[in-house]
Amino acid sequence: MAKVALVTGGTRGIGAAISRALKEAGHTVVASYAGNDEAAAKFKAETGIPVYKWDVGDYDACAAGIAAVEAENGPVDILVNNAGITKDGFFHKMSKDQWSAVIRTNLDSLFNMTRPVIEGMRARNFGRIIVISSINGQKGQMGQVNYSAAKAGDIGFVKALAQENANKGITVNAITPGYIGTDMVAAMPEEALKRVVAGIPVGRLGKPEEIAQMVVFLASDHGAFATGATFAVNGGQYMA
Repeated sequence: MAKVALVTGGTRGIGAAISRALKEAGHTVVASYAGNDEAAAKFKAETGIPVYKWDVGDYDACAAGIAAVEAENGPVDILVNNAGITKDGFFHKMSKDQWSAVIRTNLDSLFNMTRPVIEGMRARNFGRIIVISSINGQKGQMGQVNYSAAKAGDIGFVKALAQENANKGITVNAITPGYIGTDMVAAMPEEALKRVVAGIPVGRLGKPEEIAQMVVFLASDHGAFATGATFAVNGGQYMA
């Protein structure tokens, strides 16, 4: 059955692929974004998917944004917490701003986005909450203590929230992508990218669409028995 799906960071990269795939699956999709107005406008023109701008690290902005989404599109039954940033650096040189910005966007956002929709999902006895974590939340990554900590926190959030809401028809799951062929990854220096690919057993980068199709499954009735789970999509780079 078609539902209203909200995808954070849903106008670029993995998020854009998720938004497109959920629309193709028949859902009413809306996408939020934080700052790139040009990319958001282009995405909206190409897909017809409505876009909304707010900072997922700001609770009041999330509450207001979700209220607007629901007023215009109906209650959110599928929430994809995809928005994320990096501010890399070795920990002994990391600033408080580097730490806080990543924690706010990648971890605090889960509370900010999920809290305004969870009571409605419980009342309707249906919900799909999907968190895009990362391989580096599972294995850690040098130069990304802030990012790894936030993404590991995402997984803990999923496991606990799933237990609280399983009897209300709500599933909560995490996907942990490895290196995916987005613009951000493509911008890496050529030699560094070659080293990354050499460490992936399947011998290539992932495709955003491969993450998106996992989201479609988890959002569907076919995914109703999966909850509290972490789905690794990393080409065999890390096997937990």
